[in-house]
Amino acid sequence: MLTATDLAMSYGDQTLFTDCNLQLDRGQRYGIVGANGSGKSTLLRILSGEEDSSAGEVSLPRNCRVGVLDQDHFRYETTRVLDVVMMGNAVLWQAINEKEALLEAAHDHFDEDRYVELEDIVLRFDGYTLENRAAEVLEGLGIPSDKHELPMSALSGGYKLRALLAQTLVAEPDILFLDEPTNHLDILAIQWLEGFLEAYAGCTVVVSHDLRFLDRVCTHILDVDYERVMVYKGDYSAFVRQKEEERERLEKEIGKREKEIADHKAFIRRFKAKASKARQANSRAKRVEKIVIEDLPRTSRREPAFRFAQRRKSGKDVLKAVGISKAFDHPVLTDVSFEISRGERVAIIGPNGAGKSTLLKILVGELAADAGEYGWGHEADVAYFPQDHHEALGDPEQTLTSSLWEACPTEGLGAVISRLAAVLFTRDEGEKKVKNLSGGEAARLLFSRLAVREATVMVLDEPTNHLDIESISALARALRSYEGTLIFVSHDRWFVDRLATRVIEITPQGLTDYRGRYRAFVGRHEADHLSHDAVVAKEKDRKRREKKKRQSRGEQ
Repeated sequence: MLTATDLAMSYGDQTLFTDCNLQLDRGQRYGIVGANGSGKSTLLRILSGEEDSSAGEVSLPRNCRVGVLDQDHFRYETTRVLDVVMMGNAVLWQAINEKEALLEAAHDHFDEDRYVELEDIVLRFDGYTLENRAAEVLEGLGIPSDKHELPMSALSGGYKLRALLAQTLVAEPDILFLDEPTNHLDILAIQWLEGFLEAYAGCTVVVSHDLRFLDRVCTHILDVDYERVMVYKGDYSAFVRQKEEERERLEKEIGKREKEIADHKAFIRRFKAKASKARQANSRAKRVEKIVIEDLPRTSRREPAFRFAQRRKSGKDVLKAVGISKAFDHPVLTDVSFEISRGERVAIIGPNGAGKSTLLKILVGELAADAGEYGWGHEADVAYFPQDHHEALGDPEQTLTSSLWEACPTEGLGAVISRLAAVLFTRDEGEKKVKNLSGGEAARLLFSRLAVREATVMVLDEPTNHLDIESISALARALRSYEGTLIFVSHDRWFVDRLATRVIEITPQGLTDYRGRYRAFVGRHEADHLSHDAVVAKEKDRKRREKKKRQSRGEQ
């Protein structure tokens, strides 16, 4: 379906990949993996035609329809959510609207030939079911029917991105390009997306750091590493095994050749002065010259050196929240009260829609509560990491260097460059504009800006979104070493279990406050909001109970 021939991509002196040759087939699902900055999203954009490569070409069949996940969630602010989704198939959407316009103007003039052409397009794309299909996809992604008639501006940022994902899926293109589609999705929406992609007849190419998602969806892995793009058959776990085995094989081969050279050199040293063995020694010397040992290529997978310190200690009582309530079109938070002490690492958990991110926004002053109050304690200097990284970084035209320097204006240029290097940005990359950063790059820059603050409290909303595996591991270590107070929301079970010393669960039934690790919380309360299987089982049980209630009411 898609053929890439001799692709190469470089930015200045930095080479992302060369000699990339791919054949992507219909019905297969390809996951692109690699370290932040290795070129995953760049490869996706090149394959989808959004960006030109430095060399090589991409070929698609004639009339092949391409679907690309749009990340600009401010593009359709005044448009009805359902219409945004139906716009995914531009040809069908235009035909439907033009057909309606012809019918409205029929009393003046009716272009019958054009109407027949438009009707043919509508029938070819099954246009009469488009609205129903759009609604089904929206509900599958967790956007209920009562929001479908609202303008996009009524949705939160995360739900806008879900609507854009629905737009891409409803278009039913021949090849789908999805960059981090599971960001801002809860477990149930991710499960629905997995089922959709498994049943999808076209070709899927996806960038994701969600290893479980890659395991459930992918038939192949495209690994961007060593300045190459290698294809591995199977899911992510199979790829890891194959790559480790391949590395071990190369190391053994190099070891074997090194031993061979060492044996020959030992023979030469021992017998080169002995006349009867001189010919053999010379022969072995020539043999050594012919043995070539290639250096093992250096992997692009590196860990950033995150480090978070506090300028001073806060008071013992860090935060007190009393009766916090918030509603939008329905109650989200109701009478939430708790206190947090210095040095605690508090995970805020709960089912989707429980108001976890809303609570964080209220606590940092980004959103006003409808009722209740909160107060930060003595010397509680709060640093906030929101889900929308680019919005937090400010001016999109700034370079990385100027953005970080703005956070620490008293430091010299050398110190700023060193701080960027610690989170894996080269000196040349420091001139890249903020608007051109990938999600992972924006997250690393924002963490570097937060580190400069040396705040006594860090409030983090989904901090692992967009980060690769190495960065998540490094972030967890750095936050464990941080001596200040940590309040965070995350769907990453490993991350929560690794960090939290206290768990605050928010549900429609009220608040549960557990002092201990997440694993112990689950054992005590049997409420695992971060386990895929547990959440799916709970949802199925809820639907069974609702079905029984409906049947019971029908029998009555």
